[in-house]
This record gives sequence, C-alpha cells and structure tokens, in this order.
Amino acid sequence: MISFARANTYFENINTCLIGLSVDSNASHLAWVYDIYCRTGIRIPFPIIADRNGEIARKYGMISNDVSNTETVRNVYVIDDKGIIRTILIYPLNIGRFIPEIVRIVQALQMSDCTNGATPVNWIPNQPVILPPPITFDGLVNRNNEIENNRNGISWYLSFKEPEDKCISNSGNV
Repeated sequence: MISFARANTYFENINTCLIGLSVDSNASHLAWVYDIYCRTGIRIPFPIIADRNGEIARKYGMISNDVSNTETVRNVYVIDDKGIIRTILIYPLNIGRFIPEIVRIVQALQMSDCTNGATPVNWIPNQPVILPPPITFDGLVNRNNEIENNRNGISWYLSFKEPEDKCISNSGNV
C-alpha cells in the first residue's frame, strides 16, 4: 500500500486510477491507513474496497485454493476505461510487486492503443513501436520499399515507427 501510495502521482499522470481490494473489513482498512500514516506520514490516496465475503476476489481469481481458502494472492489488474481487463499480474504471497513494470505496462497499453502498433520486447516510453504487418501484397511491397528507404525494420513483417507526439504525451513519461 505504501509503495502504491508513493507511486500514485505517476499513475495519475498517465490517466490511471488505483483501487485496492481486500477481504478485510472497512474498520481494518481504516486501521491500516491510520497506522501507515502515523508511522510514515504517508496518506493512502486511493480507495480500498472491503470484500468481506471474498465475492469480488473469487470472481477475479484472487483467491488460490492451493494456497489458502481465505488469503488473497497479490494480483494486479489493468482494466481500461471500457471495463476490459487488459493485463493480469499474479504475484505469490511472498513476492512483492514491481511498480515500475506496472507503470510501464500501462504506458505500453496506451502507446499500443494510440499507434495501432505493438511494443517490442524491453520497450520503454518514447521508443519506436512495431507496425502491424501489411495484409496485401501491394502493402508488403510498399513496406519493403519503406524499410529500404528509411531503415526502419528488418522485413515486411517487422518494421518500426516512431510514436506520434500525441501518443507520447498520452502515455506519460515516468
């Protein structure tokens, strides 16, 4: 909670809202939030949903019966503005989340949506994206000519483009 609270501004800057979910009660959440504040001075700036009966956690696969019937695993869901789950990260109980990767995933999804391209392995913001492959023979020939002229790929099926300015500003720069 503390690390997500510290990173909240980064998420807000890329148009992303954080929400916590816990099978503990609202009173427990208030106690955590207050204890965190008293011990660290950090306020938790996002809501924490009390899912006392685990209904939401079960629907999203957050309770692993192999581990426990009541303890949640450390899942992270990236859900877009249409309510579609775009990414699910599942962390074992004993492994912490990696917030820079979660931020990068959100930025990559936003970049991919904005450019209609794909982000390559190890992509970071402001790097080129992969163009969708052509679907016609003429498109293939044009793509190969473009690659030869611009040196922006290795073949018709793997070529790159620099993101447009509107896409760079939308995906933020954390």
